[in-house]
Amino acid sequence: MAPLTRCRSYGHVPQPHAALYYSQRASPGGLLIAEATGVSETAQGYPHSPGIWTDEQVQAWKPIVKAVHDKGAIFFVQIWHVGRVSNTAYQPHGQAPISSSDKRLCDKGLSPSGKELMDYSTPRRLETHEIPGIVKDFCLAARNARIAGFDGIEIHSAHGYLLDQFIKDSVNDRTDQYGGSMENRCRLTMEIVEGIAKEIGPERVGIRLSPFSSHLDVSDSQPEQLSVYLANALNKYNILYAHYLEPRVRRYMQHVQTSYSLQPARNAFKGAFLAAGNYNRENGNEAIASDRADLIVYGRLFLCNPDLPRRFALKAPLNDYVEATFYTQDPVVGYTDYPFLEETGYRMDS
Repeated sequence: MAPLTRCRSYGHVPQPHAALYYSQRASPGGLLIAEATGVSETAQGYPHSPGIWTDEQVQAWKPIVKAVHDKGAIFFVQIWHVGRVSNTAYQPHGQAPISSSDKRLCDKGLSPSGKELMDYSTPRRLETHEIPGIVKDFCLAARNARIAGFDGIEIHSAHGYLLDQFIKDSVNDRTDQYGGSMENRCRLTMEIVEGIAKEIGPERVGIRLSPFSSHLDVSDSQPEQLSVYLANALNKYNILYAHYLEPRVRRYMQHVQTSYSLQPARNAFKGAFLAAGNYNRENGNEAIASDRADLIVYGRLFLCNPDLPRRFALKAPLNDYVEATFYTQDPVVGYTDYPFLEETGYRMDS
């Protein structure tokens, strides 16, 4: 199950209803990756997205993790910093969001109440001497994740958020050791990988990457070279997995025809290779059978089908998702009310 932002952690603190949501989707041996979870007070840019930098948040995660483990599943949490995908209303003391540059995202996002749209604020370019503090925040979040009971963490280095804002050359115009060459632009991500691997062990670390995407207006001029560079650079740290987004997913909910492939990155990376992006049962099975990935990751299908593995096994019909409720704050509607197979009237002998 892919990490899916759900905006139901009121005050950035995980809530008891999340235990039902995740345990509904847990099954023996299944891997669930919890929604993107903030590493610090400055990491926020979505209403009621969870955090894991305070003791209150850590304690709130514990019963959620236990509920998943009680179902026999493996539970990782994705940790992130949104960077410029934010507004001063989310930031401590109303300060500017931080990024690799001062280039503003010319778009709108949800307000902290989740009820209005507001412009993203012009970010502040991180000073070189501040960057070790970002690494420290990610390492603290990883340590807290283990205290909460998670089996491991996934570093969110994709989809136009802070680490992607450093990696890709459409945004990163820095002239210090974190800008310019591909190696320099990937330096922050690799420092975070190294730090977290030392903190909790590389066998508990995964990473999410989207070198081909232009989500939130963050893109790269050499995406295929970037995809392979990242795979080779990550090999140094012996992490558990790399979770790549398919090139056909260019932006949120936008799929395109492309000649690009994840195969070169798949060939280069030595750990487990996860692929996500508009997969269904058939093309997911085909990707595994043809050795294009070790695991296929499902997002929207898992959101609306809590028993997705069982439905796949039975070749049973799937529920349809309701996009309008993806990011609402209701603790039930569009969250824990999608029906299980038995509730749909499906006959097991059909």
